[in-house]
Amino acid sequence: MAFASVNASVNLAFASVNDLELAYDDRGPKSGPAILLIMGLGTQMIAWPESFCNQLASAGFRVIRFDNRDIGLSTKLEDAPKIRLAGLLFNALLGRKVKAPYSLEDMASDAVGLLDALDIDKAHIVGASMGGMIAQIVAAQYPERTLSLTSIMSSSGDPKLPRSKPKVNAVMFGRRPKPDDREQLVRFGMKMFRTIGSPGYPTPPEVLRQKVEASIARSYYPAGTVRQFAAIIANGSRVDMLKTIKAPTLVVHGSDDPLVPVEAGIDTAAHIAGSRLELIPGMGHDFPAELTPKLAADIITHCRAAREVIHERTRGHYPGAIAPEARAGGAGAL
Repeated sequence: MAFASVNASVNLAFASVNDLELAYDDRGPKSGPAILLIMGLGTQMIAWPESFCNQLASAGFRVIRFDNRDIGLSTKLEDAPKIRLAGLLFNALLGRKVKAPYSLEDMASDAVGLLDALDIDKAHIVGASMGGMIAQIVAAQYPERTLSLTSIMSSSGDPKLPRSKPKVNAVMFGRRPKPDDREQLVRFGMKMFRTIGSPGYPTPPEVLRQKVEASIARSYYPAGTVRQFAAIIANGSRVDMLKTIKAPTLVVHGSDDPLVPVEAGIDTAAHIAGSRLELIPGMGHDFPAELTPKLAADIITHCRAAREVIHERTRGHYPGAIAPEARAGGAGAL
């Protein structure tokens, strides 16, 4: 999860994909290499900050962000079987198989289907949180469509990894306000994002309120969040799948993430040959304004380096993972 930016999508459009209508935003030069941004659990595409998207576009990339199925302005699967969150958590804790109305693989197919709808052959795939999981699946199952992978604040799904902090679970799975009580919804959203946010870069209360209000005004659909959560639980471990990824990969994680602990990012990178790990002190499970320029710059550098790696591979050099110079990390890299 992550909170939304204040501004609504500037270039809102819709594409028919897998019998769904996906809302998307497309900016930057149409002739530039594409970057597909995939957002996380219960989170709308406007959670990708405007300044972040514009920085990528200004660097010459075609930047596409979209609402996943069941969230935002994309199709809601209102006829799907109702899921009780308590039952879902109980079965997950007992290690029982969880049934979900759709899978993360289905959501990865949505992402690739959007590329098809936009006539984009290949793209740099960037995902945050659940979006990082979907991006991993795209890179593994659709290698011919993947120029590079960037997995942000995400996980391999290994059940042995540390879980969210107790304070996060208490808020996330606690009692929620009634959907018609707008003020309580805003307060709950602010509490949630203060709980999972970056301790080193706290968002001012008035800015946080604006962001939560904008997200609720655009769309509020908690049933979709539960179904997406079911898809995450049902997917299980992706460790074996990560080992098959050949695309140049950057893994970014906040050292102080209370929702998806930093060990999850370290583990993700460990299973993808040649990946580069960037750990950011003070960062939690959000996109602080202070870090947005760095995050965008890191992705720009990674995507440009990936292009060179692909060229080298095409010429028969570096047949394995990323070339040594492309792996060199900046501050905080391991």
